Amino acid sequence: MSEPAGVAVSSGSAPPAETIPRPDTPAAPKPLAAQRVLPLRRPGRWIITAVVLVLVAQITHGLVTNPFYQWDRFRYWFLRPTVLDGLLVTLEVTAFSAVLGLLGGILIALGRLSGSPVLRAVSWVYTWLFRSVPLIVVLIFLYNFSALYQTLSLGVPFGPAFFTFDESRLATDMAVAVVGLSLNEAAYASEVVRGGILSVDQGQHEAAAALGLPQSYQFTRIVFPQALRSITPNYVNQLIGLIKGTSLVFYVSLLDLFGSVQTMGSTYPGDIVPLLLVATVWYLILTSAVSVVQFYVERYFARGATRTLPPTPLQKLRTGLRDLRERARREAAV
Repeated sequence: MSEPAGVAVSSGSAPPAETIPRPDTPAAPKPLAAQRVLPLRRPGRWIITAVVLVLVAQITHGLVTNPFYQWDRFRYWFLRPTVLDGLLVTLEVTAFSAVLGLLGGILIALGRLSGSPVLRAVSWVYTWLFRSVPLIVVLIFLYNFSALYQTLSLGVPFGPAFFTFDESRLATDMAVAVVGLSLNEAAYASEVVRGGILSVDQGQHEAAAALGLPQSYQFTRIVFPQALRSITPNYVNQLIGLIKGTSLVFYVSLLDLFGSVQTMGSTYPGDIVPLLLVATVWYLILTSAVSVVQFYVERYFARGATRTLPPTPLQKLRTGLRDLRERARREAAV
């Protein structure tokens, strides 16, 4: 019988079994070719960056080339003794008011958290009052306080006085400025401190109480150090506002930085713009210095709360330079 057409029959022997490929045997994987990972393109970001750079360049060009700013007069006034004396007064008022305001804020915050209803009520009224009244009104009221009370006494209510003070001698321009700013600052600092204390986990309070520690020790050693992580950035904002708020002491006859500039501007009307620029630059320097201190204080109190501390600006600069060198080395090798 003849074989069907199209089918070839080999007369030789069948191939060995090991040479017949099995359909279930996976094919050998092909070697992976090295491919360069390309970053995702973001055209919108580049467009916005270009627009911002153009605007910054235009603003800088306008500041440098506009004769209205009188940069030669700015250089003349920047380190004048009158301006530096006003700057020293600003630093003194800020330092005293910041310390007294923070101490007062801690006491008021503890009063708000106290179990005594009288302390809670008095602390709340104090905070409500001084946060409601403008600072300039407080300063002017204290400046004219001697017209209402010539003497101040300490003694038994409705009874004899043990100590008497002449208010007109105590109320110097510096004292009025420091007291007014401290009273106002304490009201805001109390809320910052109270918020920081409330941010501490309740388990920390319970653990400290379970150890039988005194209340003062619990607060100073356990609660308050943890609350400082939350208090620091918020109070630094208050401190920056305090630095700028010292410009109001000019209205109580104290020549701070702004008062000195204002006085020189009245004497030399043609230099009012460069004098205002002098005050602006000095305020920028002061607030920048406070921001630098804030960074290192926050970094200090972050120990133990974060796995890795945030790098300092110098560390960031070293890391950036090292990355640039490595990238340049890789590109040179390619």
